[in-house]
Amino acid sequence: MTSDITLPFYQALTTDVNALSTCQAQDDLQGVRREALERFAVLGLPTLKTEAWRYSNIQRYLKEFPYELLYATTTVPASVVAQAAIPELDCYRIVLVNGHLQADHSELPAGKGITIGALSAHTQAPGFTKWFNKQHHLAQESLATLNTAFFTDGLYIELAANTVIDKPIHIVHVYTATQHAFIQPRHLWVLNRSAAATIIESAVHPDADVVTFANSVLETVVEDNAELWHYNIQLGDQHFREVHTTAAQQQANSRYHHFNFTLPGTPFTRNNLSVALNGSYTETNLNGLYLANGSQHVDNHTFMDHIMPNCNSNELYKGVLLDSANGVFTGRILVHQEAQKTNAFQQNNNLLLGAKADINSQPQLEIYADDVKCSHGFTAGQFSEESMFYLRSRGIGEDAAKALMVNAFSHDITDEVKVPALQHYLQEQIAAIMNN
Repeated sequence: MTSDITLPFYQALTTDVNALSTCQAQDDLQGVRREALERFAVLGLPTLKTEAWRYSNIQRYLKEFPYELLYATTTVPASVVAQAAIPELDCYRIVLVNGHLQADHSELPAGKGITIGALSAHTQAPGFTKWFNKQHHLAQESLATLNTAFFTDGLYIELAANTVIDKPIHIVHVYTATQHAFIQPRHLWVLNRSAAATIIESAVHPDADVVTFANSVLETVVEDNAELWHYNIQLGDQHFREVHTTAAQQQANSRYHHFNFTLPGTPFTRNNLSVALNGSYTETNLNGLYLANGSQHVDNHTFMDHIMPNCNSNELYKGVLLDSANGVFTGRILVHQEAQKTNAFQQNNNLLLGAKADINSQPQLEIYADDVKCSHGFTAGQFSEESMFYLRSRGIGEDAAKALMVNAFSHDITDEVKVPALQHYLQEQIAAIMNN
């Protein structure tokens, strides 16, 4: 640990290695934690010299406040949880406060083949012992290794073979503290053979006097012929910062659909998403929409790892950047030599609507197979003058015309949302942002 030792946050993390023992009581995780801490010591905190972080200065945000590691559990009133409600959404609800399950506010699906509970209570579960911390991509992310070393709790979901959840699960993450806090939830979801689920995530941060920085890690496993629809809604405020890492693994014939919606409010958001296609005949769809204003910074970093043959992946990320907002998109597709007959497509499109808005996009293809169909693309621009003239000539004001065009621009993403109430909610959010 060298380059970061003058950073107060870094010193708080490393002054007492024995803090590991306060993270979790299970002795069987201490070896995993210490190995992760050693890995973090090698990687260090990301800097602008770190290739994957060259456009995102996370140390600027870590220096803002004297963050404390927060291990304590707490409770919140129902009125706080209600802030995340999605109108007319018929769903099960799971509430986590700083990563800790709150049963009083949760409505969990019940039935044979469904296991849902605190991660700390399921360290001996078959899915945990087989899959926890097994995604090799996590070892390359320094903040993911930090999470492995210091996480306290999170959500464990395991669906047995052929288990289908009959309606969506809405996970509400509540982040709350009495002092500036650095919180590290850890989650593991395992869908066994031919299981299926739809999961929606959103967050609430009710504190106006302190800043919360969430460094969360989610591992997802989609076994043979299983299917997962995963929606992540990021709607924050000035008192929240976030690094969200999702590492997914797919086995043969599985389907994984991931949607990420980042909306205005949070000054700094970094999303790391990696998918390892470990079986043939998989289908992967990654969709992202980021709408940023003010001086907001949104960074989406995706990695499609095509390991086996006959797999299909489609990736579409769209950004709308207002004011002096800054966007970053790095999308890497790696096709291994064994991954013949791969179809992999990636596109990143952006609207720059602020005088100082900026986008840095790095689509990347790395192909070692010779029988593939792969492409990537990037666009950045402003509104079409012809389209604006068409709308204005029909009596539509400039602001209303811009709102209409942003809605049209985002429909490629929102139209793919298969939960009607969620689709309507997102479209209303986008419209309200543009109208304001």
